[in-house]
Amino acid sequence: MDSNLLKVFVKVADLGSLSAACKDLHCVQSNVTARVKQLEDSVGWTLFHRKPRGVILTKAGEKLYEYASEIVRKIEEAEQSMKYLGHAGSLRIGSTESNAAVRLTPILTKLHKEYPKIEFQLLTGTTQHITELLLDYKVDLAFVSGYPHHPDLKVLHQYEEIMVLIESTIGEIPSVILGFRQGCTYKEFLEDFMKKQGAPDFRTMEFGSLDTILGCVAAGMGRAIVPLKVVEKLGNKEALKIIRLPKEQENIPT
Repeated sequence: MDSNLLKVFVKVADLGSLSAACKDLHCVQSNVTARVKQLEDSVGWTLFHRKPRGVILTKAGEKLYEYASEIVRKIEEAEQSMKYLGHAGSLRIGSTESNAAVRLTPILTKLHKEYPKIEFQLLTGTTQHITELLLDYKVDLAFVSGYPHHPDLKVLHQYEEIMVLIESTIGEIPSVILGFRQGCTYKEFLEDFMKKQGAPDFRTMEFGSLDTILGCVAAGMGRAIVPLKVVEKLGNKEALKIIRLPKEQENIPT
């Protein structure tokens, strides 16, 4: 049974007129009449009684209308759902803590304004953790540190980050690296950097938040590597010593 024929049938039944239906469907009356006749031939029953001023459903038409109206409604719902698939539902975003701190608020604000029906979910963590969530389809897109080389990942946009080494401005700095949990790109970079600088004997302290890391660095507990934008936005500049890295090492893209 052709769904297009059912749409015409339901429209004629709802309006009680072939001429009114043709205006609503933006087609000539002969087309509407032909489609009603085609549906009647298909089901083997007369569906309308013709009157001088319109039509009414026959018993067979009333029975078909019960099913046809529901089918047409479901088809229209499906069409609308697919048409606006990208403008409703939810968008799950994964992000490193540093990117969330300096970049995501204006992005999420803009998206919410343009797509108010979308529910946004933000999950933060280390690059390794966020990448695993993306590969497991637990987030829809992710902001990570360092260029991902996994064959199943596609880079949509790249932000250049100027990285800086931060230390406290007071006292002697212990040989301690402060960073996030396992899988933190910045912490791993600093560990490698320290080894290349001839300081292999260092300890690592792991934390769960960016504010804690910055606070502990300012207190003189160790050193960390972060994007310059993070220091500019969140850091206590008077308590932090900002050290630029060599030009060839200062960029870790997001």
